[in-house]
Amino acid sequence: MEAALSSMVMVAISEMGDKTQLLALILMLRFRRPWTIMAGILVATLLNHGLAAWAGGWAAQLGAPTTLKYVLAGLFFVFAAWILIPDKEDDSESSSKYGAFLTTLVTFFLAEMGDKTQLATVALGARFQSPVIVTIGTTCGMLIADGLAVFFGESLTKKIPLKYVRVAAALLFVAFGATVLLSPV
Repeated sequence: MEAALSSMVMVAISEMGDKTQLLALILMLRFRRPWTIMAGILVATLLNHGLAAWAGGWAAQLGAPTTLKYVLAGLFFVFAAWILIPDKEDDSESSSKYGAFLTTLVTFFLAEMGDKTQLATVALGARFQSPVIVTIGTTCGMLIADGLAVFFGESLTKKIPLKYVRVAAALLFVAFGATVLLSPV
């Protein structure tokens, strides 16, 4: 129980204001499918944190630190540009539904690579030596923090024009990318 609770609390707190919480908000604003987005977050987090808990240090060493730095910065810049692309109003129901899930799954999985919550999951897995319980705990923490963004995002769009939210989010992703580029390896 301690492993699950510690994992949940640590991740929920560390996710507040994190890039994946921002990503959850943007995905909600883009697709307007909160439960589909939450399902994508759930699957991506189970996969990502499961790998982190089981693989431990190996997951952090998949590539050279310099390469990881440039890949992550590039992803942030791509997210910034993607956010600025307006939605098409004539998208069909089915493509939008599958698009929201797959987009969430892939972007969350990639955004969590090397993130502080993934590294915390590695440490928690080593500490408690219970990868299943740690993965359950960290996944619950992600769902709590990112769920706030997903469900708060719907009311946000009624008060603030989507155009301004997109620009602000793009600027934040550019800032994240610049921070990664400027950080030491």
